[in-house]
Amino acid sequence: MIEAIDHVVLTTRDESKCIEFYTRVLGMSLERYGDNRLALRFGVQKINVHQPGLSADLRADNPQAGSLDLCFIASVPLDGVIARLHECGIPIIAGPVLRSGGLGRIRSVYVRDPDENLVEIAERAAG
Repeated sequence: MIEAIDHVVLTTRDESKCIEFYTRVLGMSLERYGDNRLALRFGVQKINVHQPGLSADLRADNPQAGSLDLCFIASVPLDGVIARLHECGIPIIAGPVLRSGGLGRIRSVYVRDPDENLVEIAERAAG
């Protein structure tokens, strides 16, 4: 019945810090739509961003900044991701470690975004 995830929603405390992390550090592109709504795009996916004070008609019962645990598959080797994180001053809190991903084994590092969401960045692992 379900084929794929179309988008997820990230609630942020600080719009500018959120945008800076996901665009400058992770390389996503920012899109503004509707009534000054925000989305972060990468590949064929997007993350809608709910800013402080946004009153969306339909939303989770208790949206909280810092409650997400996200995993992204990198478009570059993990060593390049690690170098980029170091270059941007983003501390790696765990990894590299081997994990089980949606399509098989992945090798991952973990960081926190400005809202303290857990962000896993991975490459597909052999075997």
